Amino acid sequence: MKPKKTIGDIVGAILFLVLFPAAPAMATQGHAGIEGVWVHQFAHLFFLFSMMLLIYWLRQAGLVKRPGWRYIQYVALFFILWNADTLLVHFLDEQIRAVKVASLGRWQIHVSATGGREWLAALYYIAKLDHLLCVPAMVCLWLGLRHMLIEAPPAESGGGVR
Repeated sequence: MKPKKTIGDIVGAILFLVLFPAAPAMATQGHAGIEGVWVHQFAHLFFLFSMMLLIYWLRQAGLVKRPGWRYIQYVALFFILWNADTLLVHFLDEQIRAVKVASLGRWQIHVSATGGREWLAALYYIAKLDHLLCVPAMVCLWLGLRHMLIEAPPAESGGGVR
């Protein structure tokens, strides 16, 4: 049976759209000075080593034999690759300033490397596609959690917090 749409649902949707209109997310982060870059880089290193430790623990405990935990291991692997990639991009762009990025229009940029090393510009451009590592990590996280939820024993009925 399909749920019926009510006037309350429609009014609620309109109210939501009026109160929360779409706006630019401004989802990029600038780092104030070289200190901010260093702190950010250390955070990436910490995350990278944390994911390495997670893989080690999962393997030591033998949890990767179960599908849910195997997907979580893949999450950690993708995040290791993502952090290494992001470390490289920040290093080239913000620490040694080996590349220059110029906006040519709304959907067009030009990446050039200092010192005539055009291979570095190509490497930087490819490395900036870090979402190709981050999105699969999120998909694997979803799959892993879904498998764990399916494998979890059902909750006891009649219990709860008193």
